Amino acid sequence: MPTRLRKGRRYRGMRTHGYGQIGQHRHSGKQGGHGNAGLHKHKWSWLVINDPDHFGRDPFRPPGHVKPSRWVNVGQLDGLAGDAKSLDLASMGVEKLLGSGEVARAYEVKVASFTKKAQAKIEAAGGKILTQE
Repeated sequence: MPTRLRKGRRYRGMRTHGYGQIGQHRHSGKQGGHGNAGLHKHKWSWLVINDPDHFGRDPFRPPGHVKPSRWVNVGQLDGLAGDAKSLDLASMGVEKLLGSGEVARAYEVKVASFTKKAQAKIEAAGGKILTQE
């Protein structure tokens, strides 16, 4: 076909090139759809090669696992307590007491949950842990 008869030449100055309303025949057609369109259909071979774990769930994060959002280490208790002998970590919004650091004084700590290491360090210093009821 001669160049002078081709659509690209014929429709110069006409922004739609004969494809109707403005915006038709643009964008997603050249890529097989927007976003994740076609991953179960025409993009399946691409998915198997490039992203085989796209569908499904992560076996290492079970659905019932709840990670505490706020915790405190045993080594931070001196800064939190000041001159007090008892600490109510539950009322401060702390969910768990962890065992990193050293305890200088004996404390009576009220907290929802704690580790064995934290309990051992507090009891070795002469204090005790009360669980939240």
